Amino acid sequence: MNFAYTMAPGRGDTDLILSGLANDLIARGLRLCGTVQINTERADAHACDMDVRVLPDGPVLRISQDLGPNARGCRLDPETLETAVACVAAQLDKDVDLLIINKFGKHEAEGRGFRDVLAQAAALDVPVLVGLNSLNQASFEEFAGGLATQLPPDRSTLVQWVRTVIRPTAAPA
Repeated sequence: MNFAYTMAPGRGDTDLILSGLANDLIARGLRLCGTVQINTERADAHACDMDVRVLPDGPVLRISQDLGPNARGCRLDPETLETAVACVAAQLDKDVDLLIINKFGKHEAEGRGFRDVLAQAAALDVPVLVGLNSLNQASFEEFAGGLATQLPPDRSTLVQWVRTVIRPTAAPA
């Protein structure tokens, strides 16, 4: 099992790193599956809109809900998240070179979201890279059985890790 995760300190930084990495790897001919998050700042609100792009080429789904200017708490739209999960699950097979999941979040920590997709990837021996925040780190490490590798949020380090875990028949990263 090749599971790795990365965490960047700034808001949205992990999303930017994983999205850029996915674009580079796809351009180099790797077959990717999963999601990357795209955040769009809004001038009329303190929050951003959260979209995920299902790899490799869409669709792009809005996973945040506009709960109004005074709302607090989670803005995640769980129904749309499950739509993204279903899209990824339908594409995941043994020929995928890498599964990228933008975030192992609260839903995954509670046994929902992409958790079954991650288990499916492990069963297929597909390498996995996830974005993570410190709130869910312990849950992810427990899920991965202590076998996940923490990688710095540095694109060159992530590319090097990908090179070490992809199958020899895959295009070079």
